[in-house]
Amino acid sequence: MNVKETGSPTTTSRIPRQRTEPLADIAARYAEERHWDVLPGTWLEQVEGHGGAAERCSCGSGAGCPAPGAHPARKDWSTQATGSAVVARRLWSKQPKASILLPTGRSFDALDVPESAGCLALARMERMEAPLGPIVSTPDRRMLFFVQPGAGAKVPGLVRKLGWSASSLDLSVRGEGDLVPAPPTRYGTPGAASRIGSAQWARQPTASNRWLPDVEELISPLAYACGRESVR
Repeated sequence: MNVKETGSPTTTSRIPRQRTEPLADIAARYAEERHWDVLPGTWLEQVEGHGGAAERCSCGSGAGCPAPGAHPARKDWSTQATGSAVVARRLWSKQPKASILLPTGRSFDALDVPESAGCLALARMERMEAPLGPIVSTPDRRMLFFVQPGAGAKVPGLVRKLGWSASSLDLSVRGEGDLVPAPPTRYGTPGAASRIGSAQWARQPTASNRWLPDVEELISPLAYACGRESVR
């Protein structure tokens, strides 16, 4: 997928669109420039099998891993997350290959929708000049729209007011106790036939979108787009 970048051309953000530097520096930059908590997760490793070389999660679960290369390595992950660039560099210096995970429900929540619906909604939002925060595109063809924390409690009621049942839409909220993979984290989808790719910015973090929109400002076009997908 190739989504047009719409951030301000005059931004001074140094957050990369693609991986061009050590993950330790990128993680530290998220903490320093965006004030996001960051967490080192698992990563993909090359393994030899009967069918040749393959990539598996460093956790050792093989094809049974629910998020190959992009999940916390420890159960107490919430206490490991840090908003300090200094601490982030120290954590990644111990494991330079670790994925970059961003805990939700702290600085932001994320509205999780299918890629096709996300692209449709994004085009509509841009025509409406709606306020937009960063947006992540994932290897499993999802899009994550960053919004102010607390979206999970609001979405069911907002969707009902728009005439939809929340259970009928492929739209969920990643909030407190959840995470999102940060670009350029490379990971796979579950199962033996894992689809591997990198999280990418469909809309990059910039100085112009430092202040995130409330979920109320995005829910209408997202619900509409998800509703169209559900009746296809």
